[in-house]
Amino acid sequence: MVLCPARPPRRTRTSNGATGATRSRAFMFPYFIMLIFCGIPLFFMELSFGQFASQGCLGVWRISPMFKGVGYGMMVVSTYIGIYYNVVICIAFYYFFSSMTPVLPWTYCNNPWNTPDCMSVLDNPNITNGSQPPALPGNVSQALNQTLKRTSPSEEYWRLYVLKLSDDIGNFGEVRLPLLGCLGVSWVVVFLCLIRGVKSSGKVVYFTATFPYVVLTILFIRGVTLEGAFTGIMYYLTPQWDKILEAKVWGDAASQIFYSLGCAWGGLVTMASYNKFHNNCYRDSVIISITNCATSVYAGFVIFSILGFMANHLGVDVSRVADHGPGLAFVAYPEALTLLPISPLWSLLFFFMLILLGLGTQFCLLETLVTAIVDEVGNEWILQKKTYVTLGVAVAGFLLGIPLTSQAGIYWLLLMDNYAASFSLVIISCIMCVSIMYIYGHQNYFQDIQMMLGFPPPLFFQICWRFVSPAIIFFILIFSVIQYQPITYNQYQYPSWAVAIGFLMALSSVICIPLYALFQFCRTDGDTLLQRLKNATKPSRDWGPALLEHRTGRYAPTIAPSPEDGLEVQPLHPDKAQIPMVGSNGSSRLQDSRI
Repeated sequence: MVLCPARPPRRTRTSNGATGATRSRAFMFPYFIMLIFCGIPLFFMELSFGQFASQGCLGVWRISPMFKGVGYGMMVVSTYIGIYYNVVICIAFYYFFSSMTPVLPWTYCNNPWNTPDCMSVLDNPNITNGSQPPALPGNVSQALNQTLKRTSPSEEYWRLYVLKLSDDIGNFGEVRLPLLGCLGVSWVVVFLCLIRGVKSSGKVVYFTATFPYVVLTILFIRGVTLEGAFTGIMYYLTPQWDKILEAKVWGDAASQIFYSLGCAWGGLVTMASYNKFHNNCYRDSVIISITNCATSVYAGFVIFSILGFMANHLGVDVSRVADHGPGLAFVAYPEALTLLPISPLWSLLFFFMLILLGLGTQFCLLETLVTAIVDEVGNEWILQKKTYVTLGVAVAGFLLGIPLTSQAGIYWLLLMDNYAASFSLVIISCIMCVSIMYIYGHQNYFQDIQMMLGFPPPLFFQICWRFVSPAIIFFILIFSVIQYQPITYNQYQYPSWAVAIGFLMALSSVICIPLYALFQFCRTDGDTLLQRLKNATKPSRDWGPALLEHRTGRYAPTIAPSPEDGLEVQPLHPDKAQIPMVGSNGSSRLQDSRI
């Protein structure tokens, strides 16, 4: 299977640093519970689903055509994420290029964009020796705001120079040309790496999936050798059990698992469709899921060791320098890097790591959309012109991302992050699980897996697929709705019309499911409504393994197939014939598809 690298944590919903740090400490226990009972089982389901049918997120729904809207919902989610995720990558590119200086531009307050309120931790000795009042809520930037009426140079660089942030989500202002240029660079890199489909991206992923571990290890070694690092790490590992009962914490853990593992995006189904039919995707799912989440935990040690050093330097508690989301990646952590010797070097490594992690995710998103389009059209012309489809999707993504590079872009980015790719993911995944287990039938699916792998799914996964995972997802969704809080960014409250747009984005992916189900029901033959419903939900004639050599047992044709039968199922596109694939164990194997 093509390797998908661990995605960086996405939680951006908490604007207050202290609250964000508190939630991160209460986050670990729900995170691992969600990983065991939802993440790994659903990851295995999507891998086995795509590998068995050798189809993308649309083609696999030959299993139950009425639920093909789930595949369209996955495409919509991947589209939203692909648009704003590349904007995050472009900002990382911008910081990477800005780090190529002897002194980081957010180190001091002597720049044209700085205000009289700016104060650097390197400029004022009173701050660095801890003589200021101790009650400092939030991160360093907020601490300086609250106690000294000051702002940090990293915050002003982010807000006044990089973003030139407007005062309202409706006030777009000007397009930030440096960010627009970096966005173009991001899309060009993604397109070039996918110009030959998985033939090229599979090789690139060797680097984008492994080199971040080298960078993380370098930063970890540097971080733990700093004074105060142990305090930061202990803060990271110490849970706060009184927060465990908050539905928000469990909802965030579920969203993080779905986001980190890529469940319900369509990418897992798409990438698994390139596997050899008898590949052990059960082993792959366990290894990749655990490695992915272990990487997130490992990254936490890297982050909090540096934050512990910064807190020690300032003489404050770690909770006062911790932040979430963009504030952590582009304000708090870059400011901490200014305290290190040879700070430009560490900054270059950090942002290069973010770029690689983001590109690995973007490869998967773009390939999902391209494969779905090629799979759905399916004629010979589009199979031969797949490069042009990739180019068209990349150009469309670039154009749709331009508003996010405006002065109000960060507001829209966070709106899309909070609504377009949050609870819709768990709804899509829950419906997929229910449709396979209860509409297609759990016994049928277990037999399919046994035919493919040589053994049925373990009992634990059978129970999770049928009962545990859907139940957990359902209850988290209900409690998240009950405890819903409108989105904010720092002190900015989103207007009601913007929140309404956010809900429309979230519903746009989920609404695909009932709309397509109604469409399929209306076009299905049947004498009665019940008969039409049965015909719309039963597998199509061409459901099953893509290659005739694998269509055994109940999938074996009773007569010699002919072109008129429709029994000979073609694979998605020529990429599946004789191409090297990258397995989760790092081995290179040859796809043995023969038409």
